[in-house]
Amino acid sequence: MKTELVYSNLAGLAVELLAVVVADGQTAKGAEARPEPVLLTTDPAIKAAAEAVLATGEFKAAANETLLIHAPAGLAAKRLLLVGIGKLAKATAIHTRAAAGTAVRFCKPRAIRDLAFALPTQLAAEATARAATEGALLADFDPDTYRSDRKDQSVYACKLIASATDKTAVEAGYAEGLIFAEAQNFARVQVNEPPNVLTPTVLGQRAAAMAQSIGLKWDVYSSEKLHELKMGAFWAVAKGSEEPPALIVLTYEPEGYDPATYSGPVLGLVGKGITFDTGGISIKPADGMEKMKYDMAGSAAMLGAMCAIGQLKPKVKVICVVCSAENMPDGKAYKPGDIVTSMPDGEKPGKSVEIINTDAEGRLVLADGLTYARQLGCTHLIDAATLTGACVVALGMVNAGAFSNDEETFARFDRAQQRTGEKFWRLPLGEEYFDQIKSDIADIKNTGGRWGGAVTAAEFLKVFVADTPWIHLDIAGMAWIEDSRPYIAKGPSGVAVRTIAEWVRNFEA
Repeated sequence: MKTELVYSNLAGLAVELLAVVVADGQTAKGAEARPEPVLLTTDPAIKAAAEAVLATGEFKAAANETLLIHAPAGLAAKRLLLVGIGKLAKATAIHTRAAAGTAVRFCKPRAIRDLAFALPTQLAAEATARAATEGALLADFDPDTYRSDRKDQSVYACKLIASATDKTAVEAGYAEGLIFAEAQNFARVQVNEPPNVLTPTVLGQRAAAMAQSIGLKWDVYSSEKLHELKMGAFWAVAKGSEEPPALIVLTYEPEGYDPATYSGPVLGLVGKGITFDTGGISIKPADGMEKMKYDMAGSAAMLGAMCAIGQLKPKVKVICVVCSAENMPDGKAYKPGDIVTSMPDGEKPGKSVEIINTDAEGRLVLADGLTYARQLGCTHLIDAATLTGACVVALGMVNAGAFSNDEETFARFDRAQQRTGEKFWRLPLGEEYFDQIKSDIADIKNTGGRWGGAVTAAEFLKVFVADTPWIHLDIAGMAWIEDSRPYIAKGPSGVAVRTIAEWVRNFEA
């Protein structure tokens, strides 16, 4: 879908559909309170065209509610679409993202190829332009790539209509919105691929191609490198598959970077890249196993974030490490009861890990990935993984889980999520939880039992970050959208891409 930023009179736009945002301005309370739809535009022609239908009370302006007016009087557009964003008092630029997405997805099944979306004039110009651009492009993605009878529901063009009074701010927001949305859609494409297509090797090839296209440094290694680095935890997972693993390293260096004089932080992005997870010897139930292609969503989030970072060009060095493998149950697969040894930590030997459940493989590959990122010089770490079902039980499919060992580092992340509108809920860490992963015959074991499973998984990872400031994101409940929403299709979400990239930018100062 082609997007375009336009400064134009709304009434004169000759498009198939013009979408305008409406909020509920109702302030009264009690039994007599009624919705009071308020158009978020100053254009008198739009207000005149919508006045009669708004007066009926039929349209409540609830979030993502729509009402279509055919042949609106006084407008060149063939249709006028009203899109609700909920209470005006609570409306922010973030709500515009969903509204723009709702407008695009409204058009797709109706074969409306050309629409315009009026940016709300009452909200912050730059943030609104960015959010609307993101919403429109994210809504254009559909997961039916491999259907032979795929219907053409494309929207060819989306114009974002802005006020010329805030031109500098709007154009800055629009430019960033394009970068963030395309990076998130890049991640969604990878997660959506079937596991027979997206093997660890292919993921490495795609990461390299993306890196090369935007000017990142890259290296993609396989089994030999794992053995050279003595990545025993990563290799334990990988060796059960005929498909070789991939250790992917992408590096962004700011303009003018000189390793001899650079004194800023080095941010490490570490992603779990299990391109298919059977559970290994501790095999998963057959029901729903087909979705385990999404077990590389953490790596997709990191690669998407690097795609954005390479174009945003923050003044801080970033290294991305992705550990990719399949978790399969063949004769060479690791077993419950095995002891594996993680990558050495400098002069210190690796940690011995008792394997309780081979379906707790993500934390093993991340353990070596986090250690390697520190050896590459990372001073701050963030990892992302579809790590535990326990996190989904705790938070449902509304928030992803977040953990951290450092208040300042997490405060930066919290500011980032407030800007992006993605939802993460911080969960605790503590010695009591760590006690659950102590092993009788090794340093630690790879599961701590049923209770507090998301936290004990985070405690496992915490062992491998030492004193480095660190954030762990458990995105298991948010990486796949189970049902279509008005503003986005079912399937891969690309969650965390925008927030991770914003977190990186928070270190520029």
